[in-house]
Amino acid sequence: MQKLLLVVLVAFGCLTLTSAQNLQSPSTFLGYDIGTQFSRHHQVVDYFKSVAEAVPNNVKIEQYGITNERRALVLAYISSEENIQNLETIRKNNLKNTGLLEGEPTNTNVAIVWLSYNVHGNEASSSEAAMLTLYKLLTERKDLLENTVVIIDPGVNPDGRDRYVNWYNETKSTPYDIDQQASEHKEPWPGGRPNHYLFDLNRDWAWVTQIETQERLKVYNKWMPHIHVDFHEQGPNEPYYFAPAAEPFHEIISDWQRDFQTQIGQNHAKYFDAEGWLFFTRERFDLFYPSYGDTYPTYMGAIGMTYEQGGHGMSGLGILNDEGHVLTLVERLTHHTVTGLSTVEMASKNAKQLNTEFAKFFDNSDLKYKSYVVKGNQDKINSLKNLLNKHEIKFENANNGKVSGYDYTTGKQGNMSIDNNSLVIHTNQPKGKMVKVLFEPSAKLSDSLTYDITAWSVPYAYGLDAIASTSKVNSTKTYEGKMPTVLSKAYGYVSKWNSLEDAQFLADLLKHNFKVRFTEKPFASNGEKFDRGSLIITQGDNKHLEDFLGLLNQLKQKHKQNLSQINSGFSQTTPDIGSPDIKLVNKQNVAVLSGEGTSSLSYGEIWHFFEQQLHYPLTSINTDNLSRTNLSKYNVLIIPNGYYGSVLNDTNMQKIKDWVQAGGKVIAIDGALRSFAGKDGFSLKYKSSDNNNSNDNLTPYAEREREYTNNLITGAIFKTKIDNTHPMAFGYSKDYFTLKLGSSAYDLLGSGYNVGHLADTKVYSGFAGKDALSNLENTLVFGEERKGSGSFIYFVDNTLFRSFWENGKLFLVNAVFFVNNNAYEL
Repeated sequence: MQKLLLVVLVAFGCLTLTSAQNLQSPSTFLGYDIGTQFSRHHQVVDYFKSVAEAVPNNVKIEQYGITNERRALVLAYISSEENIQNLETIRKNNLKNTGLLEGEPTNTNVAIVWLSYNVHGNEASSSEAAMLTLYKLLTERKDLLENTVVIIDPGVNPDGRDRYVNWYNETKSTPYDIDQQASEHKEPWPGGRPNHYLFDLNRDWAWVTQIETQERLKVYNKWMPHIHVDFHEQGPNEPYYFAPAAEPFHEIISDWQRDFQTQIGQNHAKYFDAEGWLFFTRERFDLFYPSYGDTYPTYMGAIGMTYEQGGHGMSGLGILNDEGHVLTLVERLTHHTVTGLSTVEMASKNAKQLNTEFAKFFDNSDLKYKSYVVKGNQDKINSLKNLLNKHEIKFENANNGKVSGYDYTTGKQGNMSIDNNSLVIHTNQPKGKMVKVLFEPSAKLSDSLTYDITAWSVPYAYGLDAIASTSKVNSTKTYEGKMPTVLSKAYGYVSKWNSLEDAQFLADLLKHNFKVRFTEKPFASNGEKFDRGSLIITQGDNKHLEDFLGLLNQLKQKHKQNLSQINSGFSQTTPDIGSPDIKLVNKQNVAVLSGEGTSSLSYGEIWHFFEQQLHYPLTSINTDNLSRTNLSKYNVLIIPNGYYGSVLNDTNMQKIKDWVQAGGKVIAIDGALRSFAGKDGFSLKYKSSDNNNSNDNLTPYAEREREYTNNLITGAIFKTKIDNTHPMAFGYSKDYFTLKLGSSAYDLLGSGYNVGHLADTKVYSGFAGKDALSNLENTLVFGEERKGSGSFIYFVDNTLFRSFWENGKLFLVNAVFFVNNNAYEL
């Protein structure tokens, strides 16, 4: 028996050894030394799969999603054989340790480290480093795996990576050219940084608008790692950056999180010092805006960190930087590999304390606000529920009554009547600190020098009335509302108009060839009052549809719309249904500028909005082709944020003016307004600054950067006065909270319609410098200027910014379908 057991053990040992011997290095597997070529995404994935096949007892591969361009999103779980066998138990123990899962953990001695690579596609050294890190963990640092589970995402943004890598591989010289002016260092528009829809995935963690983020968070919530690292690149003249981060730190970040970042940074420094590599810490990259790959994990209890290697997309395989150093891809990926391994080393050394401190983070008893209560349009409430569900944040319905606390609408203490349709989000739940971050009226800033916007409060973004209460508000578990009833035959049907869901319903009606009207004036029928913008679908307009009522019922059920039936075209209060003030909605042909001159991010926001949210066709026109484009095919031309000096030259500007005169509509967003402001024939003018600073600037050199913040607005929230009788503002109240991203200011239109303007400069959330504020009073936010039969429509503030400012999206839909609605076009 003992001989038999020995034979079995020897045989098993041989199998294990043979399996390990099958483990290939990245260079061997790829067929070229790693770092001497850029690997495509599928090669990276194939390498990870080959490793999992070679050492299945140490590596498990999971595909967690697929991108818009059908590339696989994968994770690798790397650990000891024992941990891999007990992976599910380790996962559940971690959730029990936080209270996210009921029960007591049986073991909290394993650290969970999540390493994310290549969130920006043209910061492409990191996916190469992911392969080398995986290999070295299994060959040189296998000891670290005894008490750590390492989760590696080798490519967060596969579509962006391959856009960059494919361009570079087809463009570069052989051997590569280190001259900064060479074409291989000049990436074309839109670049590889964003994903398919040109979104910056490193700003999408909290808002979850993109498929990559949506699929990743499902797995992230299942694991809730103790450490999360996002690997990046910056310009080729910058040395390596790693934690600790810069101020401002959000106030919920614990002393332990701050201290352990420093410990990790010091461990990195040990390895960098030994090689004489340059690095910096505690500068530029703060921990404040919640939607980053370092802040979001931090607010979920982890040690969240950004690592930045010098290089970026312009560096290719090698570049001569401004210091005379040839920075190579080999060097860049080596640095990322060292910090990745150093991070795992620190997790292994401190696994027990990581678990202990992680559990402490989820004690939310000391938070000031105990409940956030929101009420408003049900569609907007449902949209907020959808966001909270993605983060697995719990919510309940309020009980009837009143609630007191900080009133978001007034910006001071107040009270609000609530009912069981109001939503309550308590902070005494495990993710209570993330609740605070997302809902707090105004995040506390310890430093005005920040890397991103400083305001994002969800009630403002979703257009909901809200109270932040210092005492826990009574609530009950949520219930689902009633499904819409089935329509019976009637003269016509009326749909409300105050949410994106209503706009999606309209788009679907037009897609199915319904003729739809909207009212420019309020009216009453059958004892109901209907506001401006309400949609009206009549039997008489739709005789061309074979099964009008059946199809209408199908679409209303699909969109969960409650339609009101009207039995006559004779209204109780005018206008009647046949009035000129109740107009048919044109089935608009919409175009948008793309290419050089446009902001790829702004274009991507518009593209994504039409394709993935409104579900309405959009034609993209490259700016290079504008002079040859027949604009008469389109009713609307959207010009995204951008710089159009050479694009909107005299010839193209005259072409657009003529098209507008004939009935076209231009919708200009943010920086696009610069092309029209102050130009002949336009009422749009820049607001002149009242500041009379002396030309002799005596501000010391060391204080210039901080002094400059007086002129900045870094994503602050202001109350806007709205003319909601204008079609651009149908569905809105007279007040709207806008997210202002910069200090550009425009006078109110001398001719035309000032649909939205800042009446005062009170900041409800975020940072705005004193000099910038002094120039904002009585300035334009939304406006329309008529030219001939058409219009120029101005959006000073971008309502589609990162697709998270939900309450602003209807302005754009109104501009497309309602503003200056010309005669119905067959």
